[in-house]
Amino acid sequence: MKIYNTLTRKKEEFKSMNENIVNMYVCGPTVYNFFHIGNARPFLMFDAFRRYMEYKGYTVNYVQNFTDIDDKIINKSIEENISSKEVSERYIEEYFKDADALGIKRATHHPKVSEYINEIIEFVEALIEKGYGYEVNGNVYYSVEKFEDYGKLSKQNIDEIRAGSRVEINTDKKSPMDFVLWKNKKPGEPSWESPWGEGRPGWHIECSVMSTTLLGDNFDIHAGGQDLIFPHHENEIAQSEGKTSKPYANYWMHNGYINIDNKKMSKSKGNFFTVREILEKYDAEVIRFFLLSAHYKSPVNFSEDLIISSQKGLDRLYNAKNNLEFLFENAISGEIDSEIKAQILKRKEEFIEKMDDDFNTANGIAVIFELAKDMNIMLDSKISKETVGFAIDMFNELTDVLGIVNKAEDVDAEIEELIKKRQDARKNKDYKLADEIRGELDSRGIELMDTPEGVKWRIIK
Repeated sequence: MKIYNTLTRKKEEFKSMNENIVNMYVCGPTVYNFFHIGNARPFLMFDAFRRYMEYKGYTVNYVQNFTDIDDKIINKSIEENISSKEVSERYIEEYFKDADALGIKRATHHPKVSEYINEIIEFVEALIEKGYGYEVNGNVYYSVEKFEDYGKLSKQNIDEIRAGSRVEINTDKKSPMDFVLWKNKKPGEPSWESPWGEGRPGWHIECSVMSTTLLGDNFDIHAGGQDLIFPHHENEIAQSEGKTSKPYANYWMHNGYINIDNKKMSKSKGNFFTVREILEKYDAEVIRFFLLSAHYKSPVNFSEDLIISSQKGLDRLYNAKNNLEFLFENAISGEIDSEIKAQILKRKEEFIEKMDDDFNTANGIAVIFELAKDMNIMLDSKISKETVGFAIDMFNELTDVLGIVNKAEDVDAEIEELIKKRQDARKNKDYKLADEIRGELDSRGIELMDTPEGVKWRIIK
């Protein structure tokens, strides 16, 4: 498998440090509100990446943090006259509701910054001891110029960064480029005792500490949104490698931005949407399918037309699966058709080939649609139950990798019950009730088809 490494700006063959184990860190949300659709993209895409690595046979040690100490959380707590802890705990709970709806699996570890204060203090002490950190008036800063490789991830030259730095009023810093590791306490803020007085961690230090504590000083993959490359991930590298003198993460993966109707998402433009708001209007699986339908590095345009198109595409996959399951129930046992089996196995090889090329979910989904076409052709031929079952199993195997087309069983049970009631009504010549049931199913986007083998149904919206 090849992955595009932001650090080297090229595709590289992926090799885990430990055989059959992948250690991976993904930057999580700052929990002061519901997460928005832009946040959802890295959460969902790297969840799918994790699923694929597990499909490939790896055990994935997956870490996604919660930033529960932050200015935005503090401001929210002041606004609502509650503690910062109450704010963060509330929105961690709300995060899981929306993440669960989108089919995002729980991480192996979901560390919170507040749980790693002692480790953060020890980390900062080590940076001071090595000459990278310095304390002024209870604040501790990282001296960027001390780290020779600064800018290697974002490919920015330190002189250009220096020239572009704002002239700050803060005279504590030795250089405007320096960033805070530990903040001196301000009135009304949560704080902890430290060698430099009461205070709280800076933003960048938290990910360095939680990732290296849980995954080791050097681990396989660090991922997040493109917007985090600079300065957040650049600063993580400076901190971590400054402390350990070891490479930090071997592969860096970053997803592209989301635009809303071809415009950058912005609260000031009124096109800023939380996932909670979007889920009130659209089905969660459609959102997942939509985001997976583009390569993770490509920018994505979120619009109602594209969501409707995604709904139709997902419906086609459900219909292919449902039709084949209907055929399976009515097929006769026999030998597996060798030609059909070979064609289905070819689709599996194509799927893996596409996904192995820098996790190309767009092309992977295209292969699943080709498999669905193959499955539809089977409907016009008399094939064995075993052949149909083989096709269904392969379809489920590939869609499960992406976490899509996985609601059929629950939907089937409900629909089949209504179909049975309609059939009973027809037998009893209660045609009014039969028509009412058909109308109800039609209003829910389910079309009934009476065939010699029995009643079939398909999704029409």
